[in-house]
Amino acid sequence: MWRAAFLLLAASLSVSLARPHLKPLSSEMVNYINKINTTWTVRLFFFFLITFCFLLVQYAGDKKLPQQFDSREQWPNCPTLKEIRDQGSCGSCWAFGAAEAISDRVCIHSNAKVSVEISSEDLLTCCETCGMGCNGGYPSAAWDYWTKQGLVSGGLYESHIGCRPYTIAPCEHHVNGSRPSCSGEGGDTPQCTLKCEAGYTPSYREDKHFGKTSYTVESDEEQIQHEIEKNGPVEGAFTVYEDFVLYKSGVYQHVSGSAVGGHAIKILGWGVEDGVPYWLCANSWNTDWGDNGFFKFLRGSDHCGIESEIVAGIPK
Repeated sequence: MWRAAFLLLAASLSVSLARPHLKPLSSEMVNYINKINTTWTVRLFFFFLITFCFLLVQYAGDKKLPQQFDSREQWPNCPTLKEIRDQGSCGSCWAFGAAEAISDRVCIHSNAKVSVEISSEDLLTCCETCGMGCNGGYPSAAWDYWTKQGLVSGGLYESHIGCRPYTIAPCEHHVNGSRPSCSGEGGDTPQCTLKCEAGYTPSYREDKHFGKTSYTVESDEEQIQHEIEKNGPVEGAFTVYEDFVLYKSGVYQHVSGSAVGGHAIKILGWGVEDGVPYWLCANSWNTDWGDNGFFKFLRGSDHCGIESEIVAGIPK
């Protein structure tokens, strides 16, 4: 989805990039607020008093965070956690990251009583406020759409699973394989069809799944970890450089090449490999790319903006 998506993500990042990301209630934040000569100042002692009360609520259990966490192992009865999808020749990563994580959370929050593949097609084609369809979109708007309009079920291309399966054919993303090579990540977005494919019941309206809330997760490593551990996978976005598409295994960090656009993905866990902390992520470029479709991404330093745009929500 590269260039179009990059412009959309850049717009959403512009506000956050205007100010540094400082740890809440830290001495760095105190010094920054005082240094910029705004209309108010801060005393560190006052912050220490607030910190004690605040941490009891928001940071409770920080010391209990495990070194390794994998949602696939934590919730083994939720099959969508193991699924890798294929967005095809369409810049729909923003819709895939959301639909994948929402599918996981519906199962997790129902104690595995509800297992459904939320339709990437429905989100991609029907959310008019989410951006430009196959030419890029906003992850936060995708989650908001889920809470307001709901999303139907829908599996992979030609799977005939669910109400609205994906209609764009799979392709090989930057690798050689049995599928045809992708022809870019733009193009025409399929039509929004407010009905299920032939032979599927219940009706489109009856098949809708809704979110209760959607929200942005604070750009803080531990807050993101707590969110995943408690509620399940989240959607993240980052700036893609030319070397990322060559990834096969290990912990990715940018070392070569220019920025080529923005990309949204699902983050489902974390860990440490050879002393390097990472986020465990699922891509939407099928299983031929990366580590069977998954990849590890440098964690804790907001590398390529990976920790700056985390969105999530709770099913109704």
